[in-house]
Amino acid sequence: MSPPLFYPHGARIAVLTQEVVGVLDYLAPEGGVRLGQLVVVPLGPRRVMGAVWGPGIGDFDAARLRPVARLIDAPPLTPGMIEFLIRMGEYTLTPLPLLLRMATRAPDLDQPPSARRIIHRAGPPPARMTDARAAVLRVIEDHGGAGFAPGELAQLAGVSASVVQGLVKAGTLAEVLAPRDVPYPRLDPGLPGKPLAEDQAEAAETLRDALKSHAYGTTLLRGVTGSGKTEVYLEAVAECLRQGRQALVLLPEIALSAEFLDRVEARFGARPGEWHSGITRTERRRLWTMAAQNHVGLVVGARSALFLPFADLGLIVVDEEHDSSYKQEDAVYYSARDMAVLRASVEAAQVVLASATPSVESWVNAGSGKYRRLDLRARYGTADLPEMGTIDLRQQEMERGRWISPRLAAEIRARKERGEQSLLFLNRRGYAPITACRACGQQIGCDHCDARMVEHRFQNRLVCHQCGATKPIPNACPSCGVEGKMTAIGPGVERLAEEVAERFPEAKATVLSSDLFHSARALKEAIAEIGAGSTDIIIGTQIVAKGHNFPRLTLVGVIDADLGLQGADLRAAERSFQLMRQVAGRAGREGGDARGLALLQTHQPDHPVIRAILSGEDEAFWDAEAVARQAAGMPPFGRLAGIILSHPDQPVVEDYARELARRAEPLRAIGAELFGPAPAPIARIRARYRVRMLIRAPRQAPVQGAIAEWLASAPKPPSNLRLAVDIDPQSFL
Repeated sequence: MSPPLFYPHGARIAVLTQEVVGVLDYLAPEGGVRLGQLVVVPLGPRRVMGAVWGPGIGDFDAARLRPVARLIDAPPLTPGMIEFLIRMGEYTLTPLPLLLRMATRAPDLDQPPSARRIIHRAGPPPARMTDARAAVLRVIEDHGGAGFAPGELAQLAGVSASVVQGLVKAGTLAEVLAPRDVPYPRLDPGLPGKPLAEDQAEAAETLRDALKSHAYGTTLLRGVTGSGKTEVYLEAVAECLRQGRQALVLLPEIALSAEFLDRVEARFGARPGEWHSGITRTERRRLWTMAAQNHVGLVVGARSALFLPFADLGLIVVDEEHDSSYKQEDAVYYSARDMAVLRASVEAAQVVLASATPSVESWVNAGSGKYRRLDLRARYGTADLPEMGTIDLRQQEMERGRWISPRLAAEIRARKERGEQSLLFLNRRGYAPITACRACGQQIGCDHCDARMVEHRFQNRLVCHQCGATKPIPNACPSCGVEGKMTAIGPGVERLAEEVAERFPEAKATVLSSDLFHSARALKEAIAEIGAGSTDIIIGTQIVAKGHNFPRLTLVGVIDADLGLQGADLRAAERSFQLMRQVAGRAGREGGDARGLALLQTHQPDHPVIRAILSGEDEAFWDAEAVARQAAGMPPFGRLAGIILSHPDQPVVEDYARELARRAEPLRAIGAELFGPAPAPIARIRARYRVRMLIRAPRQAPVQGAIAEWLASAPKPPSNLRLAVDIDPQSFL
């Protein structure tokens, strides 16, 4: 039975707070309260925020209950949103207070929707410019001129409030009163989109019909790179808007949003709402509130946009659904792709999973009929798929300290002479993955993690890619003290850029790597400049594989196609195939006289993944991967769950893990296997020692219930021990 939607004054109600595991009983305030209403309640001497979760559940005297202290003037969470959070908590074994925090992750929700003071750009730069003032103006530029709370602008710029006020007095900035929450411009679904090819039109019509059913369904929209998947699902967005419902498009990378927002504006006459880490506090609160009031028709965002309180969600698109960035592995472990399907099932909405290289899970679900499957088999317009080839590094005369083969260098020169662009792909950030001493052989590691520090020569720093710690590049070896013997081993994109500058001094090169840009906006601008043709040679990490469109790009060179092929990772072959297929697909997307060419430098030209990429027989590759997974009882034909324990003291975490493993009878009762405990591959991160266990179970086994029973029977953990449960793990580090 569904809980009542309204509770009168004095009624016993359950409130889920952000502070306590479980719910607590309170009394409804004067005037009553709605289900899902955000409230402030007393908790001991403090007052905390929570949400009305249903009727009271305690069996003690109601006279002992305290009333709700205050209602928050914000739209209540819908029954669908509450059900989604409950079911997500049950699936991921995440405490509900953590999920409530994610669903209310907007600043100042407890403040009334009245006007507030904001600061925005109003005039020319000041006559006297300082580094601090320049930092403030750069932050405003990076956020596209959005309005800021005074304290927020100073914090983002790393300056004092007096610097901001000085710019206001100079007339460069203005402080004004503005409404907190303003509806977004209405998108017009009646405007014409781009002409569609026959297969696009058929796919779009299928999605429109699915939306007209007002029922749940999931569609795998598979199409080769450049086939026009975006235009197809924008037609589905148009149908959703015609019905007065809301749509959400998830993107795996913030840098993709600039081009996509332009396409949305061209298609619908206005820009949608944006939700990601790059938007301001003011805009974050506005979008949260407008989503809850159905005053924004389309939201484009990162994975956390899935937790916005949409009033009437009709469509969720997960673009590049295979991308590993949809998996969160911090605090709350979840897959945004899988939770998008869950939320759509609760909201009676449609899901579109779009990819040129779908995940094995989605491929199997489509093959079994659980998902609908739509295929776009040709590139849009006159563009052909790129020609694929390998460069066998065993046959190339490579100079010492060089990473670009003679064959690839010749192809780059030919493109430069024709005014075309080349892309060199290497999935390693920084200058070199290892910095070692030639005198004693010591490799510089992180002081807080069991990981080597990566040299970032452009920043003159060593960086730990696990915890973010940095230190200067030393001249003398920290171990033996000998000076002048430190050397970089192996290439990163910065080192590749150094080689490009030496070998092609007349060419303009741009490095695309997330750590080289101080903001998402700066990265977007660099991508836009490349698209406009300002660069001859693009050097990039995996960020270049994610949906960018560079019209003049006709050559893609993968510097180390063997990187990622080795190891025991369940998804190593799948991820390598996806990444190289995606990056190769950047070549020749615009058609014209020159067909694109993608060359993979490899020592293993006969490796099954390399052969599958060259043959173009993608379906055979996915089918073979599915067969191998099924034979091993691995996802999606079996269930996996990871248990990660950490503690500053290694013996403490190891002893507790062994005790936990001895009590694993609830797991054995459902036919599950427990592997470990064992030190994690990266055994120490941020000065905490890490131990992992892996659970494998049959597909239909009630894994979550067994894990919950197992952990509930465990002894009380030592102080400062952290235990995380990762259902359907993607990473095993």
